Amino acid sequence: MIDLGRLRALHAVASYGTVLAAGQALHCTPSAISQQIGKLERETGSSLVEKDGRRLRLTEAGRLLADHAERVLTSLDEAEAALAAHRDTVTGRLTVSTFATACRALLPHALRTLTADHPGLSISVIEVNPHEGVEMLRRGHVDLAVLDDWPEVALRYPDGVSKATLGEDHADLIVPSGHRLIGEATLEDARHERWIGVRAGDVCYEYLIRSLPGVIPDFQVGEFETQLTLIAAGLGVGLIPRLARAELPPGTRAVRINPTPTRRVVLAWRDSAAARPAIRAAEQALREAWKLNRERQELLVR
Repeated sequence: MIDLGRLRALHAVASYGTVLAAGQALHCTPSAISQQIGKLERETGSSLVEKDGRRLRLTEAGRLLADHAERVLTSLDEAEAALAAHRDTVTGRLTVSTFATACRALLPHALRTLTADHPGLSISVIEVNPHEGVEMLRRGHVDLAVLDDWPEVALRYPDGVSKATLGEDHADLIVPSGHRLIGEATLEDARHERWIGVRAGDVCYEYLIRSLPGVIPDFQVGEFETQLTLIAAGLGVGLIPRLARAELPPGTRAVRINPTPTRRVVLAWRDSAAARPAIRAAEQALREAWKLNRERQELLVR
């Protein structure tokens, strides 16, 4: 009988192309992945992978077995979810992928609630961009994905994935104190400003360059807090979602944009795991965290 752990290793290599990436996805060392693949080759009497530069390429036998491995792992996912639903207990392991803003604004409260209410649940978190989160969910390497989804650069959800919206997050133009723009403006009004934004490849970056064709941020940084610091220094303006900020730092103020830039914050999970009580419990905890964050933002607006 083929060992399940070795099938997981082959599936990860098929998904990521290298033993390093496969090991990171399965939380083990590259050497452990190589050992599992070697054992699987001996177990099946087939050559399953071959080197292709720094990557591994599946042989015909490897692709055949990897396709079956995906179906086997999906069936196992469904069986574990059904059994957990039958017991109606929130236990086991839950791996959550999340974008950076939600990791900071929502996850602390949600994870604290889950840990306190369900001590039998082991939780791990991976911070990735939403495109990576969807892909990791599809491949079965995370159980729940917290995603930001801008209509202008909408995510594509694969078959077999369900989703639910936590709510809408609006963005404002943040400018230095004393800036010419006051109260309300359009993005076009700020076209010729010096822009401070996130790095290329981030969905917020894609939103900005699609909304203002021809605009490329002069400053591209990884964190919204860094953007705010640069704006406070009078170096430019930035479009920052409300979820990403608490009180604005001294030397800055918000200008409302019309129409309001809006993204949805979405939870996604595989259909095969939908029955897991841990998924339902995590969704409830995240909804509570979202509600508390909305209440805090309303106080700041006042």
